Amino acid sequence: MSRKGLAQAWVIGIALIMAMTGCRHKEEQQFPIVIVDKPSKEDVQIYGEYVGRIGAASFVEIHARVEGFLEEMLFEEGKKVKQNEPLFIINSAQYRARVEKAKAQLKKSEAQAAKARRDVERLTPLYEQHAASQLDLDNAIAALEDAEADIAMSKADLDQAEMELSYTVVTSPLSGYISERFVDVGALVGPGVNSKLAEVVKSDTVTVDFQMTALDYLRAERRNVKFGERDTTRSWQPTVTVTLADNSEYPVKGVVDFADPQVDPQTGTFGVRAELPNPNQKLLPGQFTKVKLLLDVRERSIVVPRKALSIEKGGAFIYVIRRDDVAEKRYVQIGPEIGNKVVIERGLGETERVVVEGYHKLVPGVQVHPIDANDEKALEALREEEER
Repeated sequence: MSRKGLAQAWVIGIALIMAMTGCRHKEEQQFPIVIVDKPSKEDVQIYGEYVGRIGAASFVEIHARVEGFLEEMLFEEGKKVKQNEPLFIINSAQYRARVEKAKAQLKKSEAQAAKARRDVERLTPLYEQHAASQLDLDNAIAALEDAEADIAMSKADLDQAEMELSYTVVTSPLSGYISERFVDVGALVGPGVNSKLAEVVKSDTVTVDFQMTALDYLRAERRNVKFGERDTTRSWQPTVTVTLADNSEYPVKGVVDFADPQVDPQTGTFGVRAELPNPNQKLLPGQFTKVKLLLDVRERSIVVPRKALSIEKGGAFIYVIRRDDVAEKRYVQIGPEIGNKVVIERGLGETERVVVEGYHKLVPGVQVHPIDANDEKALEALREEEER
């Protein structure tokens, strides 16, 4: 080979070595790409889910309080009735007769009392003039007292007779929806024989009863949440949401108004009741429903995506990117998990950068190339590069 050829080969070799060195240097400078985001601060709502049963706020059975044949039914089954509205008419002939008899007896007692009063008034001056004996006056006074007692008894008999007569018109004790009738017109009704005539349900307001686990109850107690008591110092109250038969959510929330003060030893649960408005009768007493109870609100909590968190034997950890773009493995104390987010109780500041994608490439102390999760242009460029 000529001297000129050797010189060309030497130049090419040097160029190849420099190119290979440059490639290695370029590879060394290619840091792992990760997507980072700052934790959010949110008011986290914590719910408990239970199975509940809808009940009427008021439920009354209509019974016949006097015996007699049922003459009329004055309502339409299944419709709304008003308080004190007449519902049934029981034959009242015998009760009217008793009233008239009691009135006559009262008049008789009043007449006897008037005569006895006149006798006392006549004998008193005669006794003072020694024209009548002490025995005669005493007998007259006793007769007056006996007549006055008869008046009181007759008045009581009349009151009872009038009350029994009033019971022949059976009225609704409250406003609500009435059931079907349980007896037919013409049947003999009364205490001991077909006494139950119908039912009235006040369902424009309903209750939902459910069993809360002892653990949920104690956790709420530690957060100073007292079920059944309204705390005006809080910005929220323990409200209840229920579902309809088609699993859609009922739009109106209820408020817990009662919590059993003791645990059921057989189930280890507490009985809880909430009240809900039901103006359109969408909630039917007796039906079962899913209940979501707002147990707590963690205000201004630090929250990260669930996918940023890893669990190992030592606990839960995330990767945090320092200011010099170095990855740091950080163990944290986690709180409630809501949806696809987790509350971080301790170990993370609100301004730190958390790796939300690509943490599987990392080891503690490695230099990275972070891309902000909110930088849409950088994310689009990264996706295009990965597709190539």
